Amino acid sequence: MNRTVYIEFLNKKPKDERIIALENYAKEHNVAIIEEEGLDFLKMLIQTKQAKKILEIGTAIAYSSINLALLSSDIYIDTIERDPLMIVEAKKNIAFFNLEDRIRLFEQDALELDVKRLSDDYDVLFIDAAKGQYRNFFEKYAPLVKSGGLIITDNLVFHDLLFKDYIKNRRTRSLIQRIKAFNEWLKGIDGYETYFFNIGDGIAVSIKGDENVRNSSKSHK
Repeated sequence: MNRTVYIEFLNKKPKDERIIALENYAKEHNVAIIEEEGLDFLKMLIQTKQAKKILEIGTAIAYSSINLALLSSDIYIDTIERDPLMIVEAKKNIAFFNLEDRIRLFEQDALELDVKRLSDDYDVLFIDAAKGQYRNFFEKYAPLVKSGGLIITDNLVFHDLLFKDYIKNRRTRSLIQRIKAFNEWLKGIDGYETYFFNIGDGIAVSIKGDENVRNSSKSHK
């Protein structure tokens, strides 16, 4: 048993059979959901932050939002999904877990949704949607996160394809270049302290700075 296997063994916890059913559905129907290690990390951040209001970009079958909502009865989640098939499954799953009163699903492209329909004081923004649009998602929705809040982005190494010397598919090459560009942009963005973690498929956690402090420092320059 090596170190990785040992740590995974220590972290192994009993699972709700309903959650296992969601994972099996995702596997059978080729639906991308957050990796188990990434989900555990996300749950730890939510609990440590004591987050109550979460905004998620990319619902899919509602696997992430359901897992987060089950952490506490006072967690409320707004989640955005554009795929009609995913919307049907997400609604069904949210209802199955009796979470309709705490998970609000917006059926629209996140880049087209009017942000006025949302709150402006989220504790956490979780981005796990179209990888090539990550910067657009960040710039549009990060302003809705309160100072000190977290913006969490998943799939930053895209199944390790970022490290391949040659990729035949032109669309995949283009997507990888956009992910790399986003990662570099995120690393240096003003007003946020960002940390990158080799967890799951690569996760970044950006802590939003205090807008008043930033404005004050600029005015004294």
